Amino acid sequence: MAQQGQWQVAGSAPEVYERELVPAVFGPWAPILIELAHPNPGDRVIDIACGTGIVARIAAALVGPGGTVAGVDLNPGMLSVARSLKTTDGSASVEWQEASADKLPFPAGSFDVAYCQLGLQFFADRSAALREMRRVLSPKGRLAVMVWCGIHESPGFEAFAEILERNVSPAAASIMRAPFGLSDASELSRLVAAAGFLDIAVQRTVGAVEFPSVERFVLSYVAGSPLASHVSQVGDVARENLTADTNLALEKYVGSRGLSFPIAAHLLTATA
Repeated sequence: MAQQGQWQVAGSAPEVYERELVPAVFGPWAPILIELAHPNPGDRVIDIACGTGIVARIAAALVGPGGTVAGVDLNPGMLSVARSLKTTDGSASVEWQEASADKLPFPAGSFDVAYCQLGLQFFADRSAALREMRRVLSPKGRLAVMVWCGIHESPGFEAFAEILERNVSPAAASIMRAPFGLSDASELSRLVAAAGFLDIAVQRTVGAVEFPSVERFVLSYVAGSPLASHVSQVGDVARENLTADTNLALEKYVGSRGLSFPIAAHLLTATA
């Protein structure tokens, strides 16, 4: 979930990311992604661009003490938070490694399952990263990848990007649009096939982004992402407008349980 390019975070952002963004945005998808490659007890699993480690920890519980799990990310702050969180009893231990996805520090054939949740779109060299995923997988090893569909299929984020552009900067808006940068299912399949994977299948699934309020959505996304440095550079009026405009744009998605708007993802499976 965190790797290269525009989604490097610093300071307290990794803690906010784990506390606020994982439950609201990423966490609900993790079991769905995990099940796509059905890890078995004793399997060896790698979670690439692991962020604070939600996928790795779930996998560790499934493979059990006879299995192994590695979580790899380029961001040391994310890994620091990952290391601080406990796995459940009976889980495999997780090895957390700071490394780039296109230079994985493992021998060929080290894993039975490779996961990449919302990281591939950020990699500077997606093709090289996918070749590395295939290299570290055993013969017939399973790959499961998740990327967002287009931002137009997530009206909350689409509106927020436009509001950031208007009130903060085009650079801030670009950060908000970057997670949706690999939204074409055909392009995704071609990239994976070119890396040598077989049995490629892609399915589109719709979920929801949920926060207690619009204000919490704005505050959490700013504080838990690279937006923080951009928003801190504008004045009080611009920051007030950021929240007020987002409230107005998203009010139709607010109900008795808070803010909830749809988001769609492509879920890809393949074998080495």
